[in-house]
Amino acid sequence: MSITQQYLLDAHRALHLGEPVPPAPGTHDLRVVREWQDRRRFCAVLAGRPAHGRVRRALRRRRARRPHVLG
Repeated sequence: MSITQQYLLDAHRALHLGEPVPPAPGTHDLRVVREWQDRRRFCAVLAGRPAHGRVRRALRRRRARRPHVLG
């Protein structure tokens, strides 16, 4: 069963039981991603690590260690 089919089944069931219809799939995805990023930054600050640019810095360090191969 796909996520859309499950949503339609849940919505149909909720309407017949007089309950509120559940949110459509993907409705809160952006909010969840933002909260996850905020949580990661918060944990980084508590651990004494920089809260911004960690991934780019790590990639730059890794690239700097690797010898350039011209081909």
